[in-house]
Amino acid sequence: MYAIEVKGLTKKFGDFVSVDNVSFSIPPGTVFGFLGANGAGKSTTIKMLCGMLEPTSGDALVGGYSITKEPEKVKNQIGYMSQKFSLYNDLTVEENINFFGGIYGLRRKELTERKARALKVSWLEGKEKILTGSLPGGIKQRLALATAVIHKPGIVFLDEPTSGVDPVSRRAFWELINQIAEEGTTVLVTTHYLEEAEYCANIILINAGKIIAEGSPTQLKSKYALPEQPHPTLEDVFINLIEGIY
Repeated sequence: MYAIEVKGLTKKFGDFVSVDNVSFSIPPGTVFGFLGANGAGKSTTIKMLCGMLEPTSGDALVGGYSITKEPEKVKNQIGYMSQKFSLYNDLTVEENINFFGGIYGLRRKELTERKARALKVSWLEGKEKILTGSLPGGIKQRLALATAVIHKPGIVFLDEPTSGVDPVSRRAFWELINQIAEEGTTVLVTTHYLEEAEYCANIILINAGKIIAEGSPTQLKSKYALPEQPHPTLEDVFINLIEGIY
């Protein structure tokens, strides 16, 4: 059984087709990258898979539940982190964790245990009373991810999670993503930073709402590189595909 199975998913806004008949499957416990330029359809796809946006046509099973027929069941078992910082800057670190833990129904001992883990993975142990708005960007993002998975969801959607974060903080953030996946969580992450895709087990490249390639980083570079590109990057692959060389 796949963690996520997408079948002919399409989203139109008037005459504009944002996502065009997209289909793919994601095995459980993997880090899956969804790559493309801004406006390619990544965020729209994520929002449909989270039950936040109704598809024009097609369907998807997320954790075995249909996004069109059972959107509330989908929402109950996933974690979601948006590209914009989603925590409250005027609350302390601990208040944010308590708030999101409460939203997910965590109480007493369970909340205490999950809070301890959230503080550890976000490097904020002993700093519970600090205002969230005073934290560096990279630490904020780690805290946002910690609160998104505080209820231990089986599937996590991360929409441009490292946008605006410096390269060192992005690397640390990806270490946390891989740690979460090693614990059995399926992670679908959208990004326009092609170098980040090297951290993913499998990648989809999307352009103008259509999937143009899929595979592991090694497979994509092997299949879509040119002879004059002996050490191709994923950026080379993406450019080759966009320019119609393949």
